[in-house]
Amino acid sequence: MTSADLDLTHAAPAEVRSLIRAGRFTGPTSGLCLGHLQANLAILPAEAADEFRAFCEANGRPMPLVEVTAPGEPEPAHVAPGADLRTDLPRYRVYRHGEVAGEPTDIRELWQDDFVGFLLGCSFSAENRLLEAGVRLRHLEAGRNVPMFITSVACTPVGRFHGPMVVSMRPIRADQVDLATRVTAELPLAHGAPVNIGEPRELGIRDLEHPDFGDPVPPLEGEVPVFWACGVTPQAVLMAVKPPLAITHAPGHMFIADTPECDVIGRRPPA
Repeated sequence: MTSADLDLTHAAPAEVRSLIRAGRFTGPTSGLCLGHLQANLAILPAEAADEFRAFCEANGRPMPLVEVTAPGEPEPAHVAPGADLRTDLPRYRVYRHGEVAGEPTDIRELWQDDFVGFLLGCSFSAENRLLEAGVRLRHLEAGRNVPMFITSVACTPVGRFHGPMVVSMRPIRADQVDLATRVTAELPLAHGAPVNIGEPRELGIRDLEHPDFGDPVPPLEGEVPVFWACGVTPQAVLMAVKPPLAITHAPGHMFIADTPECDVIGRRPPA
């Protein structure tokens, strides 16, 4: 079941997580539970956790830390008490040696006692404020996942972790670009202001109709491609680093936290 089958635009996060856990919703989460924090997920063994956390802290724009769980603990108790990172995302991605090995909807059988979960901020958290400000978001109108692109911009390396930044793109009306920039700048946990406006080639992006992740939503006449840093960046990093096993969300299929977005306006990732 996808968002086309259910109207979950203003549903409570716990209600949507319950549907996800029961296997009744498996689609992208863009446009769901508007006004609440959504988060990207990366799961790694504990031996790599400190290094990966330092990597996130060195690259706070694409990977703003929201919560880090204790080894073996699947509950993100700070942002969603009672939730379970093994069951409460619509779809996961399993990486083995940098290759996608599956996209399950439940990872309980894969869970290890030393796994550490990293929740990272997501630009979906800013979409409610953009809509309230009157900014048109055509991917939501079309019921599509936001397009995401692997860039030529390298993240700051830390230890074994290195790789390119990923960005999400939204076509924004030219007369609304400044407004969209101001609105998103207030939400650093949702990646903050755009990293590029109207110059995809500066990011190494040559074809807006063929994103690396998500669905194509090319700009129309009078629109400008606007790029935000994206929490799918760890997936590009995992493809470069090739660890034996790591698990992430499937692009666009986020964890929905109980935290209202109004509670994180201006809040920076924890040091």
